Amino acid sequence: ALCNPELSSLITERIGGGWITNLDALEKLAPYAGDPAALDAFLRVKRQKKEQLCAFIEAREGVRLSPDFLFDVQIKRLHEYKRQLLNAFSILDIYFGLQDGRIRDFTPTAFLFGAKAAPGYYRAKAVIKFINEVARLVNSDPDMRGRMQVLFVQNYNVSYAEKLIPAADVSEQISTAGTEASGTGNMKFMLNGAVTLGTLDGANIEIVERAGIENNYIFGATVEEIAALAGRYNPRALYKSDMRIQRAVNTLIDGTLDDGHTGMFRELYAALLEGASWHAPDHYFLLHDFIPYCDARLRANRDYADRAAFAGKCLLNVAHAGSFSSDRTVAEYARDIWGCV
Repeated sequence: ALCNPELSSLITERIGGGWITNLDALEKLAPYAGDPAALDAFLRVKRQKKEQLCAFIEAREGVRLSPDFLFDVQIKRLHEYKRQLLNAFSILDIYFGLQDGRIRDFTPTAFLFGAKAAPGYYRAKAVIKFINEVARLVNSDPDMRGRMQVLFVQNYNVSYAEKLIPAADVSEQISTAGTEASGTGNMKFMLNGAVTLGTLDGANIEIVERAGIENNYIFGATVEEIAALAGRYNPRALYKSDMRIQRAVNTLIDGTLDDGHTGMFRELYAALLEGASWHAPDHYFLLHDFIPYCDARLRANRDYADRAAFAGKCLLNVAHAGSFSSDRTVAEYARDIWGCV
């Protein structure tokens, strides 16, 4: 209601204003996912939020984005288990695929990141550096103009999130299954009309249970599959067997990208293929989930070409976001635990 008054107004026009204090009332929106007029109105709102974000980014970053692009967004704390590095590898795979003609019918996309790393978290800072180098590579290539763009926004905070989340088409929630206790950013994206591209981890599980797996994009090993790999996972064998994985990972060491002679990128490479004294190689299974992630991402990209059908998926996500309200949580505590109602 505060950061997306345009969508709030659209919802109120359709179902009345009671949803603001009773978020379960959003269920009344579900029938509108098949209403062309409602879908057109939703798309107009999404376009407006993209234009607002583009203006904000141009003023703040000096970077011009196109609101015509699909907006693919990963904003959250920078940590290895959240796998921003996997996202960056996938962007490189798309970049190489567009270059060599392997990928066709690609919807132009802006890949947006926002994150901060803990002050002493050297490896997380290396990932930030890597993403910015990927952005430099992609954005400076004239062949990618009008096709894809990458941006890691500066000083990501709640105020920035209030601009990014309403403009997002795809919400990146790609942590290794079993590592994310819950997640709340994914709920905010859902509520503001983005589909989830993610693993079956944390609140993603509940999102697809409520909004439908067919209205989101799920990939990757499950908790049970990760557990079954214990002691026998061999990322180096995966790396050697798949040229796409090799090409993306090798950008860490082959001179494609520059870490300023710090050794940061080589350390990331070693973490994936050799491990370290405190962890096994690729302990968050990036290489295991790489191809399924790329496939799911491209599926979402292709589906976006049918704007009305994609808007229907987004609107169904909004309609089923009510159970994630903190009001509902507090009410259940009051009734079931505190016994005060």
